[in-house]
Amino acid sequence: MSPFLRHVQRFLDRVHTAVGSLEERWRLHANRRTIIASCLVGYLSVILYVGIIQPPHNFPIDTLVSVPEGSSLQAVAKDMEEHGVVRSAFVLRFLIGIMGEERSVRAGDYIFKQPRDIFSVARVLAFGEFGLEPTRIRIHEGAMTKEMALIFDAQLERFDEDRFLTEALPHEGYLFPDTYFFMPNATESTVLEALRHNFDQQIAIIAPEIASSTHSLDELVIMASIVEREARNSKDRRMIAGVLWNRLERNMPLQVDVTFLYTIGKGTFDLTTADLLSDSPYNTYVQKGLPPTPIGSPSLDSLEAALHPTENSYLYYLADNTGVTHFSKTYQEHLRKKLRYLGT
Repeated sequence: MSPFLRHVQRFLDRVHTAVGSLEERWRLHANRRTIIASCLVGYLSVILYVGIIQPPHNFPIDTLVSVPEGSSLQAVAKDMEEHGVVRSAFVLRFLIGIMGEERSVRAGDYIFKQPRDIFSVARVLAFGEFGLEPTRIRIHEGAMTKEMALIFDAQLERFDEDRFLTEALPHEGYLFPDTYFFMPNATESTVLEALRHNFDQQIAIIAPEIASSTHSLDELVIMASIVEREARNSKDRRMIAGVLWNRLERNMPLQVDVTFLYTIGKGTFDLTTADLLSDSPYNTYVQKGLPPTPIGSPSLDSLEAALHPTENSYLYYLADNTGVTHFSKTYQEHLRKKLRYLGT
């Protein structure tokens, strides 16, 4: 090979080497750019999820969130962000808008049983998936309105305890004890109406018997409310009702302790001499006749006991430590049984 050709060959070899080096560098840079781009996409995805899509840390589980009637989408989205339902009002508006429901966000009370991402919240609002389920609430026999108020206030979000007491006190004894199912957004007015309506329905069953009774409905309800607290079973309710009516017919004070539970929250063993001598209209040791109002809401069985008491000639009774009730015709007999069964 001539010297010229050898120079040409060496030049071409250098060019080839340089091109190969450039190609290798290009591949390295391309891979690096791909890795960087992938990392950037991943980072932005995390930011997007954490910052916008996932539920806020203070998401309001089992709490009513309201959408007022006539609210604009902008106002609803802002309200949802302020309540911790979503992280971005803007994105929520966008999502509901692309669902084609911008003008028809469903007004009402919503409740979320678990955290929801922003896509789920958008669907819930757009299609009115309120999530409300009835709450089961049991009101026991003999419950006072103040006891009912505490029970409902603890389980119903929109319930106002003070307002209920104001509205319900005139209906003491006429709010029927039962198992109720209320929506979580039920108000005190809704509750009061349901309890009173239930009482009226129950009373309708025995209305003809009440009409033919020598006692008024008010008297029967008051007596039934006392019997409810005094007796543990149906047989004793009828016997005790008979004893108490006997005492009233003889112009004797009822002398029952349960009325103090209603007024001052004290049971038999907590009463003092001052309590027993107080001039309260509910003190049945001092005042003759029935107390001015019922002392709780009686069951239908207690109402029937007041209406149809067991006829007897007893004037006294006591319950021993096992819950058995003992009846007496005279005060002396009552004292002997008190010593025998209670040791006092």
